[in-house]
Amino acid sequence: MNLTLKIWRQEGPEAKGKMVTYKVSDISKDMSFLEMLDVLNEDLATKGERTVEFDHDCREGICGQCSLVINGQAHGHESHYTTCQTHMRSYKDGDVIFIEPFRAKSFPVIRDLKVDRSSMDKIIQAGGYISSFTGMAPEANSIPIHHEVAESAFDSAACIGCGACVATCKNSSAALFLSAKISHLAKLPQGKVERMERVVWMVNAHDDEGFGSCTNTGACAMVCPQEVDLLDITRMNYEYNRALATVRS
Repeated sequence: MNLTLKIWRQEGPEAKGKMVTYKVSDISKDMSFLEMLDVLNEDLATKGERTVEFDHDCREGICGQCSLVINGQAHGHESHYTTCQTHMRSYKDGDVIFIEPFRAKSFPVIRDLKVDRSSMDKIIQAGGYISSFTGMAPEANSIPIHHEVAESAFDSAACIGCGACVATCKNSSAALFLSAKISHLAKLPQGKVERMERVVWMVNAHDDEGFGSCTNTGACAMVCPQEVDLLDITRMNYEYNRALATVRS
């Protein structure tokens, strides 16, 4: 399979970027999208040219590092897939593929397709933890948790923090990511200690990092690889308003 790739190239955060055209040939349909980019980089390295920088790690849809906008869609056109889970069988011989980094004020470009997503780490640092006594692990049966509650918490905790929700949102909001992290802990008894403070701290950190507001279009949930539920945003709004009402009273 022969393809034409139009890839965003940018030397650094302050440099002016542009789309550059590359040709790749003999691409197997069984390759993942990232393996196809590896083939391109091997060819560029052989020619003595600078390779294309992009984020990746596990290549199993777990870590959320492989964040690319492919033909205008975060992670590509496959529903609820990460970039590394996308395979070249999804494309046809002769296709032209546009590849860009995630675009958001809070995700400044480091180089080429690699962006700085430390703003999401700062949200977690603001309140994504629980207080716990040190020492021996508590007896598992000492804190009974209903099966449905546990499953719901697991669903929220599934968020891998890839940032696709931010790249897709017209306001560059991280509300789906933020709400998943808040809801995960708010649903469990272990998260009750900082419940009031956590939601305020994390929402404030979200706004301080330059993420936009949520207008409930639902585009974020459409591209989320882990299918995080929009109901988590509702839960976050409830937790936030509850915390403010408690402080005021």
